[in-house]
Amino acid sequence: MHVKSDSEVTSLDASSPPRSPRRPLYYVQSPSQHDVEKMSYGSSPIGSPHHYHSSPIHHSRESSTTRFSASLKNPRNVTAWKKIHRDVNEEEDEDDVVAGGRSSGEVARFYVLCFIFSFVVLFTVFSLILWGASKPYKPKISIKSIVFESFNIQAGMDGSGVPTDMMSLNSTVKIWFRNPATFFGIHVTSTPLQLYYYQLKLAAGYMEKFYQSRKSQRMITVTVKGSQVPLYGGVSVVNGGEQDLKSMVVPLNLTFLVRSRAYVLGKLVRPKFYRNIRCAVTLQGNLLGKPISLLHSCDYQ
Repeated sequence: MHVKSDSEVTSLDASSPPRSPRRPLYYVQSPSQHDVEKMSYGSSPIGSPHHYHSSPIHHSRESSTTRFSASLKNPRNVTAWKKIHRDVNEEEDEDDVVAGGRSSGEVARFYVLCFIFSFVVLFTVFSLILWGASKPYKPKISIKSIVFESFNIQAGMDGSGVPTDMMSLNSTVKIWFRNPATFFGIHVTSTPLQLYYYQLKLAAGYMEKFYQSRKSQRMITVTVKGSQVPLYGGVSVVNGGEQDLKSMVVPLNLTFLVRSRAYVLGKLVRPKFYRNIRCAVTLQGNLLGKPISLLHSCDYQ
C-alpha cells in the first residue's frame, strides 16, 4: 500500500470540496503568553499554527469576545450602538434640562416674591415717613369775631299749638384758617356752627367745604341764625320796648368741629386733623350790629 506524503495530503485537502460542516473555529487575536499556556493546543485541519481549538473552559469567554468583535466589525451594529448611546445621552440631557428648568423657575419665583415683599415694606415705611412728616403741619384756626345783627323775642305758638315765646336771631361769625404745610393741600369741612343757651339751641349755621392750598390762608364768613325758635321759658321775656332790649344780656356758647384732610400721596396717605372749638359768647342788646372779638374766648381741642 502506497503511503501518501504530507505534501500530497495537503494538496488533496485544499483541492477537494468540503464534505461536511466542521466545528466552528474561534479566532483569538494576539493572545498573551499566559493565555497561551492555559489553552489546549490542537492541530487545525489545515495545520496552521495560528488556528486553535478553544477548550471547554474558555468557550463562553471566547464566544462573547468574538461576538463583541464581530459586532464592532459590522457597520450596522456600530450604527445601532451609536444610536442607542445617543438616545441615552439625549434622555439624560432632557432630564437635566427639566431639572434645571424647575430649579430656575423656582429661583425666579423666589426672587419675584422677595421683590414684592421688599417693595411693600419700603412703600409702607415711606408712607409712614410721609404721614409722620405731615403731622406737625396742623392747620391753624382762629375765631375772629361774631356780629349779632338782629335779635327779637315775641309771643307765638310752637308746631303743636302750645303758646310760648318765639325768638329770632341772626349773626355772622368770621373764621381765620391757614394751611402751613409746604408740600400738600387740605380739604376742609365742618359740622354746623351752633349757638346754645345752656342746653337750648337758638341758632345754627353751615360752613361750606373748601380746599386750602399749601402755605396759604383765608377768612371764612358763616351765617348763624335761628327763626321762630320756641323758648318755653328758657330765656327771660323781653318786652318790645327799646330800653329793655339794650339792657338785655344773654350768655351763649358757640360750638362746632372742623375736619381737615390732606392727600399727601394720593389716597394712600391721608392724614386727618380735627379741631373741636367751643367759644363763650355774650349777647348784649347794646352791641347789636357791632363785632364782638372772640380771640381770647375760644377753646381749641
